Amino acid sequence: MTIEIDQPQRTLLEPLDDEIEREHPMFGSPAPPRGAADADEEPPHPINWNLLTGDEAEAEWLDLNAWVSWLRATYGLPPTVIPPFWHRHDELVWELSALHTHWLNAYDPDGSPSAPLAWHRDFADARNRLREWVSTCGTKLDRDRATRITTWPGEAPAVRASEVAIEDRDADFVAYVLQDVTARRRIEDQARAIARAS
Repeated sequence: MTIEIDQPQRTLLEPLDDEIEREHPMFGSPAPPRGAADADEEPPHPINWNLLTGDEAEAEWLDLNAWVSWLRATYGLPPTVIPPFWHRHDELVWELSALHTHWLNAYDPDGSPSAPLAWHRDFADARNRLREWVSTCGTKLDRDRATRITTWPGEAPAVRASEVAIEDRDADFVAYVLQDVTARRRIEDQARAIARAS
């Protein structure tokens, strides 16, 4: 599947180019972003965030972030549906990632003409789930805290997370993704070292 939008792929590990936001020529909202699959002409597929390599995760984070920004602006979604720190909450990442993949398939030029209607129906359901998770996890427009995990009998008590102010959402996203990508690459390096040693 290919979505013909001229938007260069960026990497977080390279210096960022000019940050001028592309505008949709007709409506003044950001243009729909390209998916990670577009560069390799692969069809979209579900993303299992637990299995991504560092390079794969970096590409998926950037694509998902661009799409979520487009979605939020296009549909005027409030922070009770998509909060600024969505990337820090696994439940929101998985939901938004699935919704993104569904959108890519729904708007595939070779897809069914009714697929966009099905996507919008599923989008309504997803918004309800997102509202519930945002309410439960405690992230807001101007502050965030880690999702609280209920301690089961026999488990060590969970550390109570404190709220942090959101000063610069984009800088936090870049730092968070760099930390995630670095951790994944460290695991890959360890796995390669173990493979070479055996």
